[in-house]
Amino acid sequence: MIVLVINCGSSSVKYQLLDMKSDNVYDLLAKGLVEKIGLPDGCITHKPTGKEPYSQTLPIPDHTVGMKLVLEALVDPNHGVLKTFDDIEAVGHRIVQGADFFSGSVLVDEDVIEKIKICCDLAPLHNPAHLLGIDAIKNVLPEVPQVVTFDTAFHQTMKPYAYMYALPYEYYTKYKVRRYGAHGTSHQYVSQRGAEFAGIDINNSKIITCHLGNGSSITAIENGKVVDTSMGFTPLEGMIMGTRCGNIDASIVPFLMKKEGLTPDQMTDVMNKKSGFLGLSGKTSDLRDLNDLALEGDQRAKIVLKKLTYDTIKNIGSYIAEMNGVDLIVFTAGIGENNPRLRRHICENLSFMGVKIDNEVNENSRNEAMLSTPDSSVKVALIPTNEELMIARDTMHIVSELEN
Repeated sequence: MIVLVINCGSSSVKYQLLDMKSDNVYDLLAKGLVEKIGLPDGCITHKPTGKEPYSQTLPIPDHTVGMKLVLEALVDPNHGVLKTFDDIEAVGHRIVQGADFFSGSVLVDEDVIEKIKICCDLAPLHNPAHLLGIDAIKNVLPEVPQVVTFDTAFHQTMKPYAYMYALPYEYYTKYKVRRYGAHGTSHQYVSQRGAEFAGIDINNSKIITCHLGNGSSITAIENGKVVDTSMGFTPLEGMIMGTRCGNIDASIVPFLMKKEGLTPDQMTDVMNKKSGFLGLSGKTSDLRDLNDLALEGDQRAKIVLKKLTYDTIKNIGSYIAEMNGVDLIVFTAGIGENNPRLRRHICENLSFMGVKIDNEVNENSRNEAMLSTPDSSVKVALIPTNEELMIARDTMHIVSELEN
């Protein structure tokens, strides 16, 4: 089944085209990115497998035009990979927020669209863009079934004591204020693949997955089910991130609003876009640059690196206590996959419980690897995330059931 996977942002469309033969047998036919939608200098970058990449700069007024450019690139005589649009059998979308409406991927219908709209209040930057993507596909490929996969769905197995805030209960019933988590598609993929790679039965396991990137979250997974995760009502909660502050005393919010004369929207902007690595260092949100600055002696850059390590260790430690043990720790995402020093420092702090990693393997691995030594009490693995494959799998299964 040929599946087009779409991830719409407010002004962008990321895509992958996969030929799904089974869950683990597939071909990546092409991938690409449409950027700067709504601006005169819009751009599409298209990378077909086995052919030269292609890019074009032109005005892209809306997501429908953006999707037309994607489809035209896929069937182009020179850099295309399909003969006709009809070759696309299904489309899968990543949706950031599904609240507690959805515990898994679903086929798009009017009820699903209405519920995604309701969740726009919880993800105002993301869900409206996802709806534009669904609508654009409907306009361009009206007969092709669409499936949505939610970043919050995998976390729906958390118990009420793990997802509820100790606020007046009416705020939950009226406004759905609770912990939802994020990066669920990534955590689901790397926990399943990690268990398989490590030779562990996921249905009889305790796994901690560390999705460390510009946005970071850590998840505790017992017997394949999420018991806790570090992000909350929004992706702001949890650990230090590229431009997000993570956990702070809630009283800081009204305190700074009064001191600085900030509106709620301005304060939200401070916490989401001006904090984290950027705010603490005063220089950059890119951890690679902060590594270089720390080596040059920049003290604030050193604090950022220490805090990221500290926050990660603190979350892992609490989840080990929560699950009464751990069989496997997985590192993934941009920082988790590419920063061996961070991985080493985190694992050194777990040496008290017998965690040992092979420093040479850790230093030189960027793809799937078992980082722990054979005599380590806990297995530690590096598993590159593949959210698009997870979405394509779910889409394939749901559409196949529809056809049967």
